[in-house]
Amino acid sequence: MSTIQASRIVTVTGTEIETVKATMTEKQRKRLMMVISPIVLLVIWELLVRIGVLNAMFFPAPSTIVQAYIKAIATGQIAIDLKSSMLRVILGFFAGAVPGVILGLSMGLFPIVRAIFEPIVATLYPIPKLALMPLIMLIFGLGEKEKVIVIMLGVIFPVVINTAAGVLNLDKRYMDVAKNFGASKFNYYCTVAIPGSLSMIFTGLRLGIGMAVLLLVAAEMHGASAGIGYRIWTSYDLFDITTMFVSFGLLALLGYIATVLVDEVEVRLIPWKQR
Repeated sequence: MSTIQASRIVTVTGTEIETVKATMTEKQRKRLMMVISPIVLLVIWELLVRIGVLNAMFFPAPSTIVQAYIKAIATGQIAIDLKSSMLRVILGFFAGAVPGVILGLSMGLFPIVRAIFEPIVATLYPIPKLALMPLIMLIFGLGEKEKVIVIMLGVIFPVVINTAAGVLNLDKRYMDVAKNFGASKFNYYCTVAIPGSLSMIFTGLRLGIGMAVLLLVAAEMHGASAGIGYRIWTSYDLFDITTMFVSFGLLALLGYIATVLVDEVEVRLIPWKQR
């Protein structure tokens, strides 16, 4: 191959790369990086295990974990654990998010409601929810209700605080315009307060879903026969580190999917934020 032909190939290839870069939107580039970065991390992890830098007993190679995933899928273990954990997270999240949004909006709109509930929220929020687990277990037992309530308590506080902050930080001119047009409290609630505070509401929801996944492991520590958290604690008892990492991966996947769903709903409801 001549030098001229080689230079032409390089030029054409470079042009094609530039064309691909130009046709990719900013959102597509971000999504591509979100896919590449974990793959690079897994490759580095695999190499460190194979050359002996990481102890395979405590940090199994990704290839070993993938084999364990395939085995767990074949036995149906993953499906059972995901179904149990997802149901608990969904129930606990909505049990905390719905009243949290309503209470947060009310605290932001009505000073009397804020005066009543603000000290209660400020007092209870710093208490670790795990510290309340013994009391919750004594009251509700070791059934599904106890697990849902633990997750609910972790969700409701960040949702309340962010929602109330979103309403309180609204520009006062919006309220003046609503009053000038004769809007009632209900109309202001629906047409000004909720749309204006949606960004902060979704910030609270995002924090809440993260807290729900965090508390799932603790909630499934006692009185569970299936679930991702249950599998982690069982693996700990049996010193089955590979299965433990399989559960870690499922937990990360569950949290990622939940966050993406919240983000997608936010994009649909707040299109102007993206612009």
